[in-house]
Amino acid sequence: MTNGRESKTAILTGGNRGIGKEIALALGRAGINVVLTYRSNDDEASAVVENLRSLGRTAAALRLDLSEPAELDRFVENCQATLKGGFASPRVDYLINNAGFGKNVPIEDLTFEDFDAFNNVHFKSVVFLTQKILTMMNDHGSVVFITAAGDRYIVPGYATYGACKGAIEVFSRYVAKEYGPRGIKSNTVAPGGIVTDFNNATIRNNPQAQSFIIGQTAMGRLGQADDISGVVSFLCSDDARWMTGQRLEVTGGFNL
Repeated sequence: MTNGRESKTAILTGGNRGIGKEIALALGRAGINVVLTYRSNDDEASAVVENLRSLGRTAAALRLDLSEPAELDRFVENCQATLKGGFASPRVDYLINNAGFGKNVPIEDLTFEDFDAFNNVHFKSVVFLTQKILTMMNDHGSVVFITAAGDRYIVPGYATYGACKGAIEVFSRYVAKEYGPRGIKSNTVAPGGIVTDFNNATIRNNPQAQSFIIGQTAMGRLGQADDISGVVSFLCSDDARWMTGQRLEVTGGFNL
């Protein structure tokens, strides 16, 4: 960990790859220090931290497995110790709930185990992590939830994933209402199909899926991770000070 100039601080889950990595770098370029989480790949997380440090930011990476909600208290303790140990303040200004996983599970094949996995990562842990981090957040902060455009349009096989993301859309509006008196904003960003390693790189490895997405997208191309990161950075800026309780679908105009 190295000290950058005094600035605001974000906690970002799943910040070691894909959309999360691009969000981390966009925040760093905007002058925001970052505590990112990752589940398993130390090298990827360390590389993002080094990139942030090269921008002059204070940065750290902490392991967090959202499939185990019981880990949240320990993570928050580690996070508080990390902030006190090298950041400008033990408090934070932004929380970006990004971490997740994808899996195609038709309703007829859904098991209790599948449901619990989706619910823990995409809903339960997100709710309780948000609850805990809000106690550490400065007034006039911002919470951003990465959801999915698939909670508006239907993709067979993603019922439980989409339902959990839809639940987060509702939860975000409650956060906006309950924490609005503190000036804390809460919004969701719903990406469409993005070319990353998500869900075993389904889009990257499937030319048919690519052709379908391009054909249904007003802007006529596939989405990239940095198409999403700039929107998140905006929501963590003073320019978004009057925006809360909103859903921003960032798809290039998919399925209009």
